[in-house]
Amino acid sequence: MPTPVNIAVVYYSATGTVSTIAKAVAKDAEAAGAQVRLRKVAELAPRAAVASNPAWAEHAEATADIPEATPDDMVWADAVIFGTPTRYGNVSAQLKQFLDTLGGLWQAGQLADKVYSGFTASSTAHGGQESTLLALYNTIHHFGGILVPPGYTDASKFVDGNPYGTSHVSGQGDIPVGTQTLTAARVQTERVVKFTRALKAGLAAGNAGTADS
Repeated sequence: MPTPVNIAVVYYSATGTVSTIAKAVAKDAEAAGAQVRLRKVAELAPRAAVASNPAWAEHAEATADIPEATPDDMVWADAVIFGTPTRYGNVSAQLKQFLDTLGGLWQAGQLADKVYSGFTASSTAHGGQESTLLALYNTIHHFGGILVPPGYTDASKFVDGNPYGTSHVSGQGDIPVGTQTLTAARVQTERVVKFTRALKAGLAAGNAGTADS
């Protein structure tokens, strides 16, 4: 029987592009045999700002039933896949705020030795996708986490071209998430589940061997 793995998909999305990818990642993880928690991080923008943008307000209402991420989701997970739109080549303030609440878990060592990966979206092809994922991954180094990016490990990666993580160019919200992005999400997610399962099984076997000795 395959080793069970818990995958948390933790994301921020304003108008829905990253949310669409997050839902696909969650579905792909479940298809790969993982237990999944899909979690959005809390919105920091004032209600007036959200209401001023119809797409933002519509998405907020449409995803009201998705639970907000908590530190417990990080403890529960064997792997965490983060999603964020680019913000000047960096992660969104909303996701950064969530990461900043994890200091207690970090100090207790509860964020270490887990698998992490990430995905993003931007308006243009050179809108900071790579730097956003690299900035996110800097945090993972501090966690003592194990990065599992997609790399060029599948033929499809030579089409979308981003070895750091799934990324989508959304234009002004008028370019929907399509087959190329969804394929990238599947390849990345299956890779995360595969290596999380192998890591967890290996650690369990090592601990059992230590106990026997």
